[in-house]
Amino acid sequence: MIRTWTGSYVRDELGLDIDQDPANSVVPVDALVGVALRRNPRRAHLLVSTVLAKHVPTPPLLVESAGALLGTLVAEQLGQPAEPGLVADASRQLAEALATPRPARDELLALRRLLRGAEVVVPDAVALGYAETATGLGRLVADQVGSYYIHSTRRSSPGDRPVGGFDEAHSHATRHQIVPTDEGWLRPGSTLVLVDDELSTGSTIINTIREIHALAAPRRVVVAALVDLRSETDRARFTELEHELDTVIDVVSLGSGAVRIPDGFAAAAAERVAETVETAPVPAGERGLARILEAPVVGVLAPDRSGASYRDRSDGAVARVVADAVEASSRESTPASTLVLGTEEFMAFPLEVAALLDTRRTGVLFSSTTRSPIAAIDRDDYAIRSVHSFPSHDETIDGPGPRFAYNLTPGGRRFEQIVLVPEPGVTLHDLAAVLDVLATACDEVVVVTVSAPVDEEGARPLRGPSFGSYRADEVGWLLQDLGGIALEAPSADREAAIQSGRAHYAESLPQEYVPSPEYRALYADALERSARRVALAVGVAAEMVLDGRERPPVLVSLARAGTPIGILMKRWIERSRSIGVDHYTMSIVRGVGIDTTALDWLADHHDPADVVFVDGWTGKGAIARELTAALDDYAAAGGPRFSDDLVVLADPGHCVPVFGTRDDFLIPSACLNSTVSGLVSRTVFSERLIGPGEFHGAKFYSELAADDVSGEFLDTVSEHFAAVHAEAAAAAIDLLATDRTPTWEGWATVERLQQEYGLDDVNLVKPGVGETTRVLLRRVPWKILVRPDALDEVAHVLLLAEQRGVEVVHVEGLPYSCVGLIRPLASDSLDPAQGAL
Repeated sequence: MIRTWTGSYVRDELGLDIDQDPANSVVPVDALVGVALRRNPRRAHLLVSTVLAKHVPTPPLLVESAGALLGTLVAEQLGQPAEPGLVADASRQLAEALATPRPARDELLALRRLLRGAEVVVPDAVALGYAETATGLGRLVADQVGSYYIHSTRRSSPGDRPVGGFDEAHSHATRHQIVPTDEGWLRPGSTLVLVDDELSTGSTIINTIREIHALAAPRRVVVAALVDLRSETDRARFTELEHELDTVIDVVSLGSGAVRIPDGFAAAAAERVAETVETAPVPAGERGLARILEAPVVGVLAPDRSGASYRDRSDGAVARVVADAVEASSRESTPASTLVLGTEEFMAFPLEVAALLDTRRTGVLFSSTTRSPIAAIDRDDYAIRSVHSFPSHDETIDGPGPRFAYNLTPGGRRFEQIVLVPEPGVTLHDLAAVLDVLATACDEVVVVTVSAPVDEEGARPLRGPSFGSYRADEVGWLLQDLGGIALEAPSADREAAIQSGRAHYAESLPQEYVPSPEYRALYADALERSARRVALAVGVAAEMVLDGRERPPVLVSLARAGTPIGILMKRWIERSRSIGVDHYTMSIVRGVGIDTTALDWLADHHDPADVVFVDGWTGKGAIARELTAALDDYAAAGGPRFSDDLVVLADPGHCVPVFGTRDDFLIPSACLNSTVSGLVSRTVFSERLIGPGEFHGAKFYSELAADDVSGEFLDTVSEHFAAVHAEAAAAAIDLLATDRTPTWEGWATVERLQQEYGLDDVNLVKPGVGETTRVLLRRVPWKILVRPDALDEVAHVLLLAEQRGVEVVHVEGLPYSCVGLIRPLASDSLDPAQGAL
């Protein structure tokens, strides 16, 4: 299904026409708009855009390109011009696409890539899009100029605190309001970019400028519209406003001209409208035969009406998850025609999803539901050929009313599939009336629901079984669930990105593999041999922590290696002292620091003096140093002082004063990934995913439940507690009487190995059984160094090395049982085959 209308009906039958202004147009204005008749006494006609995708299903890449081109014109107006000839080339390509009934997808992709090359960043700019038609367009312009973005809204939600509002006189729903969550969204002297789909009189723009000028006078205003159809009188009003407010107002548009309305047009249009049939909502229960499929997405998306800086806006990760969910929920054969349907003000994100689907398959178009009542006439020369109406599913500041979806069935044709993407937080129940109607218009409806950020009380811990396979009373996860976002990448790809500096290791995740039967057998053997040794080390560490304390400690393990150790220490203390112990797990990222939102939460709910940080083991001590530096920075920034005395089960690197042992032995929980760590991934930190006041993220791999041995590991070790209790207490007393000052022997060894093997980064050397295991499971290993007398300790390491074809080198005198060396990019090309077990 494609755009087949020319928009000439209103001109030919009723005499309304649009005069061209080629000198001030980069795209012919008649290629950008047509005209339809409104069911609105305030204005009898409606300009229907060919590139807005509000009322006419349109190729999403065409919509994105038009918005990006408009944003490029704004950037030029702000003194950041594109490369010479780019605007002319893009304008020509857009005009050619509009003149083609079926624009080629490859050509649209090339146009979008061309315009993305012109993206800039204007840090002092604030872009405001207009509800409801220009909310998606405003986002496209804001992305192109790299500015803060917010759109006006007519929605009404609990907790909204409007900072301003204005009227749109000709609209069927006149009142707009602005509800930013950031009080500092607009600063005096900034640049204001107002984005609308069309300028007819400019009255709404003038009302907006007056309102915002009263809040914080902008230094200048740039008005951006797809088409500028103001009369000379209306243009003069902008000049008068400049003088009145002592500001600069510039206008940019893709097409320019003027609407010529003949005498008697309103009456003649009303007669034609009366002859058309206004469809009634389909009664509840009379749903069509289409399949209704729900594709829920576990992810959080803040609507643009709340406002967001360019840096804080989505990087497309959630959109990719939604596109994947659509593909997975659809029937076996790919639909020949798909319409992605946004809902009223919620256009930018559904458009992003549609564009992703458009790159994967043919026949994808995009449009949105609307509140605007338009007369439908099923003719090739008229813009609105079909209308489907339904009751509203949301609350608005001007009350409920009908909603419409146009051109779902032009000429009796139907889409095979409609993908409905409603506002964040809307449920399937809320959409019942909409689905009743959509099911009559296609063969299959896929509903994608996205979570809204709802948390008036701030971030709070996650607990099992909804997150992680550990019991709810064993650990509170000071993390946020990123389970719906595709973060995994092959080891070779991750390694290349990390070593080249293109990405931080914490921005992605290694692919989770189900261990082979051979490897599971090795893990089981290791657990049987070392469970008592682990229990003893847990007891020693726990007894040292308890020494001299008047109150129970608050254990805070560093995810994820520290999490099972923290649970074991909690069990030891509760069983040996019959007291309750709180246990949480949080994120710390080398090179980034500790999760300060989690520290804030801990400070609000516990005495920082009671907090004890727990990890699994030390290698060279990078995390111990990171913890000290991060807690110093936190205190220097005004936060309370937390102790940096990290407690670990094994400290072969001699990096911490409180430990269970300094032997480098196999801790079975290091053998596996999530399947021994509560089915939770390593933690993730990316500024594109983690906003201010949010915990770092992680994923819950519930699909691996059949292979989960997390509880079995804990129980097997705990069974030895009673048998080793006296030995652990005695060992703790002996250690407390000795000098345990860290010597950082491990760090010295790592620096020596770095030089000996010609590595340019100390982080490519991973000492100890635990770190070597991580290298083999997560990274691209180069060599494994093994101490010959420790072969029994590292049987699983030798098996992993054999499976991945990694060279094992026997090295006498290593202070560790083994050391993993990550393959340096400079040594030779990375082998993608080493990315899988």
